[in-house]
Amino acid sequence: MGGFELPIMSTLGLLLGVCLAAGVFADLLRLPKVTAYLLVGLLVGPSVLDWVPEGHAELFEPILEMAMAVVLFNLGCEFTFTKVRRVATRFLSLSAGEISVTFAIVALGLVLLGYSAGTALLLGCLAVATAPATTILVLKEFRSEGPITECTGFLVAMNNFACIVMFELAFLAIHLVQGKLRVPLSEQLGSVLLDIAGSIVLGVLGGLVVSYGCGLLKMKRWLVLLVASATFLLGVCDTIDIPYMMTFLVMGVTVANTSDRTEKIVEELDHLSGLLAVLFFAVHGTELDIHALGEIGKIGAIYIVFRFAGKWLGIYGASRLTRQPIEIRHWLGSCLFAQAGAAIALSTIAMNRDPELGKPIHDIILGSVVVFEIIGPLFIRQSLLRTGEVPLAQAIRHSSSSHLDQFRSLTDRFWTALGFSSSTTSASSSVKVSDLLRKSNGIHQSADLDSVISYIENSRDNTYPVVDSKKRVVGVIRYPLLSNVMFDQSVTKLVCAEDIATAVDAVLSPEAPLTRAFELFQTVTDDCIPVVTPDGPQELLGVVRRSDVMHALITQHRKTK
Repeated sequence: MGGFELPIMSTLGLLLGVCLAAGVFADLLRLPKVTAYLLVGLLVGPSVLDWVPEGHAELFEPILEMAMAVVLFNLGCEFTFTKVRRVATRFLSLSAGEISVTFAIVALGLVLLGYSAGTALLLGCLAVATAPATTILVLKEFRSEGPITECTGFLVAMNNFACIVMFELAFLAIHLVQGKLRVPLSEQLGSVLLDIAGSIVLGVLGGLVVSYGCGLLKMKRWLVLLVASATFLLGVCDTIDIPYMMTFLVMGVTVANTSDRTEKIVEELDHLSGLLAVLFFAVHGTELDIHALGEIGKIGAIYIVFRFAGKWLGIYGASRLTRQPIEIRHWLGSCLFAQAGAAIALSTIAMNRDPELGKPIHDIILGSVVVFEIIGPLFIRQSLLRTGEVPLAQAIRHSSSSHLDQFRSLTDRFWTALGFSSSTTSASSSVKVSDLLRKSNGIHQSADLDSVISYIENSRDNTYPVVDSKKRVVGVIRYPLLSNVMFDQSVTKLVCAEDIATAVDAVLSPEAPLTRAFELFQTVTDDCIPVVTPDGPQELLGVVRRSDVMHALITQHRKTK
């Protein structure tokens, strides 16, 4: 950045600011916000604009670990023992098949293509890992529910647990064959098992503290307890050098099975986790090296292709053998493509333990995560849409106000704050509903779901009149209620506007005074009210918006002062 270097707090503000803009563009382009945050992080990072001073990303490392810990804690909170037994009974075979096939395709494929057995073995183990933060936060962003969502969470947990264990065992096997073991094999195995046991014990203790504390303290103090517990455990894990990811997963499982307030605990933690997630992916994006992607060479390209194939084929084959539904067979595998944190951390460990073996592997992982992290969320979104596990309101882009509307609303609130109250007596009775009428043809009751979505995306309103062939209002569709409608493409053609419409609470005549519109808006929550012909059949003429009525009232009040 030339001769000027941003202070660390300005870097924080820059990253949050560009992510805010990225979230807007993500809505416009229908991208998962995770992908948008990663891309803007990549844009302002050293690979492109280089706006983030060297060393600043490393200073955020404790916050990034906290973000990962919160995500894993939330994931663990999904698994009561009853649910674990049910999910494991149904999906454990899928997990075993996906892990085995992914490892086999990557490891054996690289060996058959002439690469060293040690490199192939470690890359096969690392290929198993799935990025928990990326995957789980995309699921949370789209508020998905269903077997794909449930199974993805379970498989993410199993993948990362299996990856850690397989990596440690593979490293022991390689050093044993190469004669590099400095301590007896039994002692090395004991150390690995001790680390796993330590993670589990710490997780259980942390979960018991949270469950007990949240049962004892008032809800307004829960967030302090949760942050204190998480930061303390992170410090302990770092001090005694045990994997913190497993600790926080177990901590969440413990809370899920020892507290009757689990949902409220997760909701309270969500107040913090959203901000942490934004910063996590922004900083993570700055660390992505676009040049490393070009330097990984042939072996890196092979690793990327083989890992994609292993994840998808593993799920496809296992689901066919166990006769799982066709949605799981075709779409679950692509929910597991994202890869970052665990693979990078383990490849760094490999490089520190054995630079000759680990350095090439570390370079391959750093280059390939650029592909996996950017493409992975796109595959997850597509899978959720295809299987109908995303509420309709989450799958479409809709804005309820323009920049001009927002500016006008801001000035209206300012005038009201100064004491120019918009009471019904302050408006001139000469203003009628027809003066504020906005033309609208409504949605025909037989319109299919695609037509409804198109109408919503091109409307600034949150309430949409539904009309029959004679333009008579037969109901309204309310955007906030669409979250209960699933976007299942297999039944898209079977759903029409009439199926998702609800009763009309109020209508207006074009000759009605503005005060009448104000009175009606006091009794309904809709942002607009249909305006119909006063005589005969109530044919739709258009709508009048709440914001227009309030603006007119305030304007009239100013003129009378």
